[in-house]
Amino acid sequence: MADALVYRAEGAAVASGADLYGFTVTRWQLPATYPPFAAILFVPLSWLPVAGLKATFLAGNTVLLAVLVRLSCRFAGIAVRTGTLLAVTAAALWLEPVFQTLVFGQINLLIACLVLWDLTRPDGAPGKGIALGVAAGIKLTPAVFLLFLLLTGRVRAAATALAACAGTVLLGALVLPSASLDFWTRRIFETGRVGKAWIVDNQSLQGLVARALHTPEPGPAWAALAVLAGGAGLWAARRVPYRWGVLVTAVTALLVSPISWSHHWVWCVPLIAVLVAEGRVRVAWAVACVFTARTLWLVPHQGDLDLQLPWWQQPLASPYPLLGLVLVGCAAEYARGRGMSTRTEEPERVPATPGRQVGGRSCCRRAR
Repeated sequence: MADALVYRAEGAAVASGADLYGFTVTRWQLPATYPPFAAILFVPLSWLPVAGLKATFLAGNTVLLAVLVRLSCRFAGIAVRTGTLLAVTAAALWLEPVFQTLVFGQINLLIACLVLWDLTRPDGAPGKGIALGVAAGIKLTPAVFLLFLLLTGRVRAAATALAACAGTVLLGALVLPSASLDFWTRRIFETGRVGKAWIVDNQSLQGLVARALHTPEPGPAWAALAVLAGGAGLWAARRVPYRWGVLVTAVTALLVSPISWSHHWVWCVPLIAVLVAEGRVRVAWAVACVFTARTLWLVPHQGDLDLQLPWWQQPLASPYPLLGLVLVGCAAEYARGRGMSTRTEEPERVPATPGRQVGGRSCCRRAR
């Protein structure tokens, strides 16, 4: 649980007044990479012994997975009984992104739950956008959903999310002024602090291009592909049905981010749920297989072997970004077929199969 140890060290740095971005921990020498607001939230972790910390993260992430499965079912329009919910949660533990989240002691499931809960609330619900803004204040990447809300005409929710995110930045500045200045003017641009972008752990477009071109610095080639994928993803997200818009936005963020570790792809859980709800069971099984096969760990990846993979091993090393490109491409083709029309329906009205029964009557490696 290397990441949990980093979070604990961040909380300890805040509590002791130490330099938040001046330390490294674990045998991988990992630094703090989140905004100061996140470090403030991590302070209670510094009170726990390491064994207690690991037990807390294991239990907490297991519970959060069950919550994400429940939210995904509601998002997809599936009614699920408690027994089935627990069985699906147990099965979802074997999805590689979920499993890696538990292994590293990550907070991906928490972020996904905050975002998905907020986006499944009805338009006009009190405080809609606050949870999304807080999630963006913790880990930045969810901020792309603010663009999604704006593009789909949900201006009030977007403004609320922006205000909440700004509030996290302000709180961080008030409590940790020096660390805030350091992060927002310097550390936020140092993607190398997070880890090596070319290793198989990185399942973003930059990782895919770096390995395909056998270079640690893909430069313009990656930037051009990221711009195209980002533009196509957001364009399509505006025009497809709401739940697909949410999924396409999430995948687009994972694609264009400089680094998207494999455990960031916990959005595979709601993706599979939506496919099942729409009756695309075979596709759902195929997607589940992609996220359980762990092909990225089967290719040679010790040292710099990630940059020496032959062409036939490239798909095995980059399964998630390739799947993400397929999803964005399919969404863009669907949107093009619909013309330039946009949809404004509320989240609850989107599921095509409300009340779909499941399980009974009622019826998701660091720098070495």
